[in-house]
Amino acid sequence: MGCQILCLGEPLVEFNQVGGTEWRQGFGGDVSNAAVAAARQGARAGIATRLGDDGFGRMLREMWTAEGVDAAAVETDAEAPTGLYFVTHGAEGHAFEYRRAGSAASRMAPGTLPRAAIEAAGILHLSGISQAISESARAATVAAMEAARAAGTRVSYDTNLRLALWPLDDARPAILDALSRADIALPGMDDAKAVLGEDDPERIVAAIRDLGPRIVALTLGKEGVLLADGETVTHLPGVTVEAVDATGAGDCFDGAFLARLALGDAPLDAARYAVAAASLSTTGYGAVAPIPRPEAVRAALEARG
Repeated sequence: MGCQILCLGEPLVEFNQVGGTEWRQGFGGDVSNAAVAAARQGARAGIATRLGDDGFGRMLREMWTAEGVDAAAVETDAEAPTGLYFVTHGAEGHAFEYRRAGSAASRMAPGTLPRAAIEAAGILHLSGISQAISESARAATVAAMEAARAAGTRVSYDTNLRLALWPLDDARPAILDALSRADIALPGMDDAKAVLGEDDPERIVAAIRDLGPRIVALTLGKEGVLLADGETVTHLPGVTVEAVDATGAGDCFDGAFLARLALGDAPLDAARYAVAAASLSTTGYGAVAPIPRPEAVRAALEARG
C-alpha cells in the first residue's frame, strides 16, 4: 500500500538558538516537516529525498522512524553531505542561515526519482524549495509532477519562495509552472505577493485558481487562511496562542491539511483543523518538536467553539 502523502524535497538538521549561546538540535526542511505533521495527525506519510552518508543523515532516518514516516524512498549519497540550518531570534522575528550548498538532496534528478512510490501515493507534496536547491532538483520536481498526474496521484504544492536560493526572475516562472500542475495549492501571502505582484488576498486566490488548482489555501500568518474550494472562498481566522517561534508553522499547516484531506475531511474542515495545528506549533521552539497531536488540536478547536 502506498503512502497517502509522499513529500519530495530536502530535509535538514536544525540548530535553534534558544538563549545566548545555547542551541537546541532539531530537524527541519519544509517537506520533511510536512511529512511529520501529516504522520502525527494519523496519515500514512512518506519522504522522498537523498541524504549524505553521515551522522546527520542517520539522525534524520532515526527521527522519521520514531515519527512513523515511511523513508523507503530515501536514498543515501556517499559523495555529498546532509544539509544543515541555524535559527536565531531577535526583534524582527526568526532568521535562518543555511549550510546546504552541494547537499545530497540537491543532487536529486529525474533519473533518481522513486517513480513507483510517486505513482502509488495518494498525494505528492513538494515546494518551491524542492525546485530551488539545484537545476537538477528543479528538473526532478517537474518529472515528479508529470509522473504523479499520469498515475492519478494528486499534486500538492507550497510556493515557499526563498530568494536566498534563487532570484525572483528564475523563481517566478518555475513557481507559476508548478502551480499550473497542482491540484492543491498552498501558497503563503508574502510569496504570492512577490510572484504575482498582487497584494489582495482574494485576487491572489482567484489568480492561482485560474492556473488550475481546484483547492487553494492561502496562508495569512496570524490571520489564518483564505480557502478556495472550487468557486467557494472562505476566510478562517487564526487561533490565538502565546507564540515563541514560528519556524515551520506553514509546513505544519501543509501536513495537517493534507492529512485531514487524505483521511476524508472536506477541504473546509481540513483547513479549520490545520489552522489550529499551525497556531499550536508556534508555542515551542523548532520546526518539528512543537507539531501538535490530534488531541491537542481538537481541544483547541473545542475551546474556541
